[in-house]
Amino acid sequence: MLKLPIYLDNNATTKMDPRVLEAMNPYFLEHYGNAASRSHSFGWEAEEAVEYAREQVAQLIGAEPKEIIFTSGATESDNLALKGVFEAYRAKGNHIITLTTEHKAVLDSCIHLEKLGAEITYLGVNHQGLIDLEELHKVIKPTTILIAIMYANNEIGVIQPIREIGAISKKKGILFFSDATQAVGKIPVDVLNDDIDLMAFSGHKIYGPKGVGALYVRRKNPRVKLTAQIDGGGHERGMRSGTLNVPGIVGFGKACELCRIELMKDAERIRGLRDKLEAELLNMEEVFLNGSSENRLPNTSNLSFNYTESEGLILGINKNIAVSSGSACTSATVEPSYVLKAIGVNDELAKAAIRFGLSRFSTEAEIDYTIDQVKATVSKLRETSLRWQDRNEVNFSKKVKQAVKE
Repeated sequence: MLKLPIYLDNNATTKMDPRVLEAMNPYFLEHYGNAASRSHSFGWEAEEAVEYAREQVAQLIGAEPKEIIFTSGATESDNLALKGVFEAYRAKGNHIITLTTEHKAVLDSCIHLEKLGAEITYLGVNHQGLIDLEELHKVIKPTTILIAIMYANNEIGVIQPIREIGAISKKKGILFFSDATQAVGKIPVDVLNDDIDLMAFSGHKIYGPKGVGALYVRRKNPRVKLTAQIDGGGHERGMRSGTLNVPGIVGFGKACELCRIELMKDAERIRGLRDKLEAELLNMEEVFLNGSSENRLPNTSNLSFNYTESEGLILGINKNIAVSSGSACTSATVEPSYVLKAIGVNDELAKAAIRFGLSRFSTEAEIDYTIDQVKATVSKLRETSLRWQDRNEVNFSKKVKQAVKE
C-alpha cells in the first residue's frame, strides 16, 4: 500500500534504519557512561561500544580502526581536514587545490584559509561535472600541500576519478583529502586502493543518526599530521576533543555495518528504480539530465524541466513528494545552483532543476506515483508559461514552412 508523503530527498538526509535505532537504545538508558571515564564499569562499557563502532566504520572503507576520528558530522570533518592540514604543514607550503563544485563546507573553509595566507586553486569541471586530470597536473606547485576533491557530488551525484587523483597525489608526495559523504555506503569505497589520506563522511547520509560523523586520517605511508581545531581533553588521538556521543557513534557503527553487508544489493535495486524514474521523465519534451549519465551514484538523478521553475515544480508536488532543487545547505537561496552553473547549465535550466534522491526504503509504487505527479505538474505549469506558448508557436511555424517546402 502506498503511503504518503513520499521522501525522495535522501542526498540531504536519510531515514534511520530501525536496526540502527535498536542498537542505539541501550546507550541512552542503560549504558550511559562517558567513554572517557576509566574508573568504573559505566565508562568501560561506553568505551568498549565506541571502539567496536570504530571497527565497524573502518571496515566499511578499508581502514584501520585507529585511523577513524569521530566528529559531529561531515562539515566538522571537512573543517578539521582542511584547517588542520594547513596549520600542520604550513612550513612546507600553503597551496591547496580543490574544485568549484565542492560542498560549501569545503569551499567556505578554503575561503577562510585564504584569509590566513593560503593559496587556493579552484579547478573547474567539464559539462559532465568531471575534473580534467591534465589540468590537475598543471596546477600542482612545489608549495602544494593538499588536493581536496569530493568523491561524489551531492547535487548531481557525479563520481570523480578518485583512484587516478589519488595516484597523482601519491606520486607527487601531496596529501589527498576527499569529502566522501555522498559516496560512502552507496558505492564501494576503499581508502587504500584509492590512495586517500583523509576522508570525511557522516552517519545521517547512510541511515544512521544525525550529529555524528568521522574523519579518516591515514597513520602510515604517510602518517598524516593534523592540528586540532577543538581543544580540551585530548580525545580522539588529540585531534578532536570533546565528550564522545556514544549512542550516536554506536548508531553510526551499526549503519556502516549494514551498508557493508547490503551495499551491492541496495545499489542494484535503487539504480533500477532511479533508471525507471529517469526513463519516464526524460521521455517528456524539454527534460534534461544534469551531469554524467554513467559516472554517478546509483540513487541520484538531477533533471531540468525546461519552461518551468524548480520552485513552482516543488510547490506543485511537495504536498505528497519531498524533493529539492539542490544541496540542503544552499536551499534557502533563490540563485541558480553553483554546481549546475559550473557544468555549463544556463540559468533558465538551472532554475528548473530538481534533484531526486532514492534510498533503500524507496519502493516501485512510490516511483510510479512520483512519475505521474511530476508529469502532471510540469504539464500544468507549462500551460500557464508564456515561454512555453511562444516555443510551441515557433515550432508550429517551422512545421508549416517545412510542409510547404515539401
